[in-house]
Amino acid sequence: MIDGTLTIREMCDAYDVTPRTLRFYEAKELLFPIREGQKRLFTKRDRARLKLILRGKRFGFSLEEIRQLLDLYDMDDHQATQFKRTYEVAQARLQDMIEQRDELNEAIDDLKEQLKWGERIITSFNTTKKAAE
Repeated sequence: MIDGTLTIREMCDAYDVTPRTLRFYEAKELLFPIREGQKRLFTKRDRARLKLILRGKRFGFSLEEIRQLLDLYDMDDHQATQFKRTYEVAQARLQDMIEQRDELNEAIDDLKEQLKWGERIITSFNTTKKAAE
């Protein structure tokens, strides 16, 4: 094993992902492990990329957005373009999340009202049934 690299099992344990996930990200050209026959060795750069991929997924970024942002790393501008573009994408994602939250809150409030109405109907059935007895 090359110094500073992790095997697929070590990556899975360290980042709580499955081997299938790592192979998927490799197939999507998001990770580039060193191949020694069937063995995959993940470098420090792969680990940093995986952290960013997982964070991006948690925030709801698409894999294509994540790939585009990761690809900006290699521009010779000290990552300024990458940071600026990531900030723009994150701002847009935050706005989407806020809108989704607001819609969800509205749906929750509507459902609570419907449940209160349902409670009253059920109570009226029980009251009517007791009066009939």
